[in-house]
Amino acid sequence: MIVNLIENGWEVIYHRAHALLAAQLGGHWRKKDSPERLYETLAAISHHDDLAKEWEGDQLTPAGAPLDFKLNSSDSFDALEELVNNARYRGRWVTLLTSKHVCYLTQDKQGESPEWDQFLKSQMQLQESYRQQLGIGEEEAERAYQFMQWCDRFSLILAQREIPEDGRALEITSGIDGQRYDVRELNDGHLTVEPWPFEDEKFTVNVEACYLSELRYESNDDLVEALQKAPIKALNWTFVRVES
Repeated sequence: MIVNLIENGWEVIYHRAHALLAAQLGGHWRKKDSPERLYETLAAISHHDDLAKEWEGDQLTPAGAPLDFKLNSSDSFDALEELVNNARYRGRWVTLLTSKHVCYLTQDKQGESPEWDQFLKSQMQLQESYRQQLGIGEEEAERAYQFMQWCDRFSLILAQREIPEDGRALEITSGIDGQRYDVRELNDGHLTVEPWPFEDEKFTVNVEACYLSELRYESNDDLVEALQKAPIKALNWTFVRVES
């Protein structure tokens, strides 16, 4: 989960909600420049964090605060393999992109152990097999994954409230066709992306957040109960195109 410290406690955004926000951003992309198999790509984006289960496991810091995902340990290769296997039920293209994302997240595991090496090797073999079956070149698959990563990164920027003040620009990523994209806040509170990559001149995206008033919790059960009873608010961001 994404945890933001606020004046009256914690703002919590579930990782699956963040993934849905990422898919919303991708859905507004300019159609003529969209990646291969756009709707399947959006499905991969919206489900790429299905491993996150805030109602299970240890979700507290040693001090008893809700555990932000950046402080959480990485998933085991067994869990990641399950994520890829579950993606198969949505199709080979979703599985291919999910596998590429898993490999990106665990690239530093190469050489750590024979088990991790075998896992990463099996993922690369799966990707090659599915590319051949789907008739998709490596370049096209990589562009689609860069699109997925762009949406993921942008969603995290919004959910973690990282937009700079005073109209300063923040780079999203430069992966799609080597083009750098920046986001900045306008004087009226709306956001813009430069260069503008979206179909519409103006649109709004949203994500739901839970609000906790207690700074610490005695157990994970207490946290889960508090989250289930917490007030919920929809956070909205409106994007507008600014003429250069």
